[in-house]
Amino acid sequence: MWFFQTEFMVDMSCEGCVKAVKNKLRQWMVGIKSVDVDLSNQVVRIFGSSPVKIMAEALEQTGRKARLIGQGSPGEVFISAAVAEFKGPEIFGVVRLAQVSMELARIEANFSGLSPGKHAWSINEFGDLTRGAASTGKLFNPITQQLSDEKTIYEFQALGDLGTLDVDEKGEAFFSGVKKNLTVGDLIGRAIAVYENEDRSDAGLAAAVIARSAGVGENYKKLCTCDGTTIWEATNADYVSSKV
Repeated sequence: MWFFQTEFMVDMSCEGCVKAVKNKLRQWMVGIKSVDVDLSNQVVRIFGSSPVKIMAEALEQTGRKARLIGQGSPGEVFISAAVAEFKGPEIFGVVRLAQVSMELARIEANFSGLSPGKHAWSINEFGDLTRGAASTGKLFNPITQQLSDEKTIYEFQALGDLGTLDVDEKGEAFFSGVKKNLTVGDLIGRAIAVYENEDRSDAGLAAAVIARSAGVGENYKKLCTCDGTTIWEATNADYVSSKV
């Protein structure tokens, strides 16, 4: 089991709020190693293996507003988090990548607007979206650059091969898993593509560029109030996609 730290900004005003949040997370969730609450900054740090979606739902069930502000491995100096956002007009989704260790990355994804069934998805070489997924290049696979024997190359699954998404009757899909030998810092500027078929034989349905996201401890700042927007009126994208 691999663990990483996820940080949420949670609307809390007193020690009673802190107690309620801690009790909910510890009682309701599996895979939580520790919960640390910073009331002064309204930050909840969760160390464990649970998906962001599940943690967010647990926090919301306490009746408090919550926003994801960072994810990754505490104490590391490398880029520890990235995000790719699919903004429609038909397919919407968010893919989050967090570095669990030097050898392992955690991947979480939520999609809507896809046709029911199985869809291949992958990390591709380029962040060129001029022709959608068709212009994002081949599967990202730096391993092939280090191997000279073609027979040996095909024994390895490409690092960019993410397998398939299982889409339900509502057109929605959720994925949570890990990928060995994947370094999040190497993915910035590349793209994640989703395909109509399981074998990626089509040109691709949609793609999104992978951008650096806020890692742990990197995004405690609140939104600028010059436009009247408050932190609780903002969406998760305002925090997940923040460049630091």
